[in-house]
Amino acid sequence: MFQRLFSIFEPFVLALLGTVLLATVLPARGGFAVFAGYLADTGIVLLFFLHGAKLSRDAIWQGMRNWPLHLAVLAATFVLFPLLGLALSHLPGVDPSLATGILFLTLLPSTVQSSIAFTAIARGNVAAAICSASFSNLIGIVLTPALVALLMRVDGGGGVSLASVEGIVLQLLAPFVAGHLLRPWIGAFVARHKSLLGIVDRGSILLVVYTAFGAAVVEGLWSRVSPGDLGRLMLICLLLLGVILTATFLTARAMRLSREDAIVLQFCGSKKSLASGVPMAGVLFPAAQVGVVLLPVMLFHQIQLIACAMLARHYGAQAPVEGEGAPESAGV
Repeated sequence: MFQRLFSIFEPFVLALLGTVLLATVLPARGGFAVFAGYLADTGIVLLFFLHGAKLSRDAIWQGMRNWPLHLAVLAATFVLFPLLGLALSHLPGVDPSLATGILFLTLLPSTVQSSIAFTAIARGNVAAAICSASFSNLIGIVLTPALVALLMRVDGGGGVSLASVEGIVLQLLAPFVAGHLLRPWIGAFVARHKSLLGIVDRGSILLVVYTAFGAAVVEGLWSRVSPGDLGRLMLICLLLLGVILTATFLTARAMRLSREDAIVLQFCGSKKSLASGVPMAGVLFPAAQVGVVLLPVMLFHQIQLIACAMLARHYGAQAPVEGEGAPESAGV
């Protein structure tokens, strides 16, 4: 049991925790903070460029065929999650800055890598998981900032500022589109060098986390967030994940999805992407606010990894042996 739990804490998770510790002890200041900020922005641009080059148009067209499943995943990600976020962010006793982070967390798209990996472990429909997770991330580039503008106020303003819109277009959308348009020429190279995408993925996230938390620490982050606040935040994240896992499970049964598709709905519909959330927060929120906003995102990320890894192993162990057959629609 403990060995399985330990295996979930891959080197990146430990690196993430180490980066938060480094930003707490040695936050970037002065000219170095400016340099680190430019470096983080460059990493974000490269990250979205490579993700655009990685996305296959064939996967998009193939995925459209299973539209009821994909619509259910999108509804869980961008309708149910935000409604839960609105409710949980208004709970009494929740720090306003953390409440902003909780709501922002629920507006993010689904993960790609972990959704696909857990679907495979659970013996679900991997092809559909690839399509659903890719759709969620593609749509989230535009829909998440739109939901932020609609549902929250950034730094006391009336929503997303013009500078934020420019940042979204220049740092996220334009590189993604450019990468996808260049896919015929660079797609094979990206496919052959998946480790490169992984390094850029993780490196850009760590850079943004370091600069964001460093700026927040300089502004007095840990004097504003108490151990009690962190405890309440953990309980809220656990409650949020429990509700969404239950809701996606029941929805799959109501829709009479096959076991394989029900697994896709549960895993793709219950995830929130740290890889998308970190750069988006850096674009949408002031530097001093990003660290606090990202606390719920990072905490939920660790909780969803542990819970869904255990759930995927359970589903995989319960999967019918090949050749025995399975009920046509039995949820999971």
